[in-house]
Amino acid sequence: MAAFGAAVDLGFGYVETDVHATSDGVVVAFHDVDLDRVTDARGRVADLAWATVRAARIGGREPVPTLAEVLHTWPDLRVNIDLKSAQAVAPTVEVIERAGAHARVCLTSFSDTRRRAALRLLSRPVATSGGTRTVAAFRLAVGVRAGRAATAAVRDVDCLQVPEHQGRLPVVTARTVAAAHTRGVQVHVWTVNDPVDMHRLLDLGVDGLVSDRADLLRDVLRERGQWGG
Repeated sequence: MAAFGAAVDLGFGYVETDVHATSDGVVVAFHDVDLDRVTDARGRVADLAWATVRAARIGGREPVPTLAEVLHTWPDLRVNIDLKSAQAVAPTVEVIERAGAHARVCLTSFSDTRRRAALRLLSRPVATSGGTRTVAAFRLAVGVRAGRAATAAVRDVDCLQVPEHQGRLPVVTARTVAAAHTRGVQVHVWTVNDPVDMHRLLDLGVDGLVSDRADLLRDVLRERGQWGG
């Protein structure tokens, strides 16, 4: 919760989190598939009961937060939710429904199948970002100037959340950003921690940056007169 709180304290109204479900269906706002790297406990989140995960301490100090806690603690905060497993789909939908958070979440996943499964379960629409196949189809269509195919590729998404490069191949270019915008689709780039890169991508016209350095991103936005916090 400290990381979310720090971003809120800096003035940000948007945060991003991966989610996993415990073996008994509790959705946690946690990046890793297991507890080993950043907590004092071990084991895959999906294999552990919530009571075990809750006892773990991040950096030896802070408990693992649930998605419900994040949505409840900051009722006006907009949360980008990355579904990391099929096991997390139904429990995540339940959390969103209980919180009535449809208008302030964006659902995403590398798996378009997983993302669409969640959308089908929700009682109301939410914002959503294309998965790996959607992004690949859009990039290919834009690259060969196949306008109808590009439009079809992003027909069910509100944004594309992508790295600047995939290996040696550029993903975010002036052409892809313009093509997305023509179709009413935003472009968000992850994970950008260097202010030089932040400026360059914003100059390209991207709509959002995902960063581990919220402090540096705020400074860049202030320099550009784009800070709305």
